[in-house]
Amino acid sequence: MIRVLLAEDSAVTREYLAAALDEDPEIRVVGTARDGVEAVEQAESLRPDVILMDVHMPRMGGLEATRQIMSRAPAPIVLATAGFSRDETALGFEAIKAGALTVLDKPQGPDNRAARDLTRTVKLMAEVKVVRRWPRRERAEIPSLAGRLSGRKIRAIGIGASTGGPAALAEALGGLGDVLAVPVLVVQHITPGFTAGLAEWLASQTRLPVKLAENGERAREGVVYLAPDGIEMGMEMDGRIRLTAQNLGEGLHPSADHLFASLARALGPSVLGILLTGMGRDGAEGLGQLRAAGAVTVAQDEATSVVFGMPGEALRRGAAEHVLSPREIAGLIRSLTEPERV
Repeated sequence: MIRVLLAEDSAVTREYLAAALDEDPEIRVVGTARDGVEAVEQAESLRPDVILMDVHMPRMGGLEATRQIMSRAPAPIVLATAGFSRDETALGFEAIKAGALTVLDKPQGPDNRAARDLTRTVKLMAEVKVVRRWPRRERAEIPSLAGRLSGRKIRAIGIGASTGGPAALAEALGGLGDVLAVPVLVVQHITPGFTAGLAEWLASQTRLPVKLAENGERAREGVVYLAPDGIEMGMEMDGRIRLTAQNLGEGLHPSADHLFASLARALGPSVLGILLTGMGRDGAEGLGQLRAAGAVTVAQDEATSVVFGMPGEALRRGAAEHVLSPREIAGLIRSLTEPERV
């Protein structure tokens, strides 16, 4: 049984969400809170398996409540927002950076699909048993690694991420300067409707421009491109981005496997492929294709991953040559893309 703490200031919405969750026989709402202060108190006393929490609440909002819960009674936190406004979305991603797992659109009425999405997300997040605060640490691996890779010419960077990915992306991209000699193509699994907000939020975390990719545009140096909702993103041999919305079939879309496979075909050894934190196996196969093509391949380390599923699968398959934290990934990107000084 998954024990859920529900934090929502609207009594009507609180009742609806509780009823929607209780419809699932594997979920039980064990407590409700009217604001962030009560949410923190009940997180400490109830120790729920998952916390479903509104972004905006009186006395203490979801962002500050997330910070306090993660320092006092860590638990998987799902943030719910009533809309896709810039402020709401930014607060949601700041909460993810503070330790929440994901943000979703709050069901507004008797919508069975929205209720199913809500319960499915809660059940998935319950699998994340330990939510760590990321340690700040330094290692001596980067200089030696960069030395071993000296002379490699990187023409594009591909990144795949899922649960915990926005914070990892913010740290890795935020560790770069305002000039990058290659384009960066990113597939981030996220609730539909939040990708545009993620692009805006990431742009506030890095000095590089961040945008949603457009079909047929030439990938420009120093620009971070996000795959749009539900659309596959790849790169053609002429350096143009190709978006595919037809006949996607089963699985996650956009897919890191699709991105990595296209980069392996288009650029082969001139790619840096990076697989960050996330549930499942997406990206592991594609990263293996990149490695077979001679590319540099990296998986995020377990210590800094919110969920080690995707990078762990890449390691199990032998697809990742190097295992690094987001901060170290930023250092590797700089070392492989900055011009040599003479």
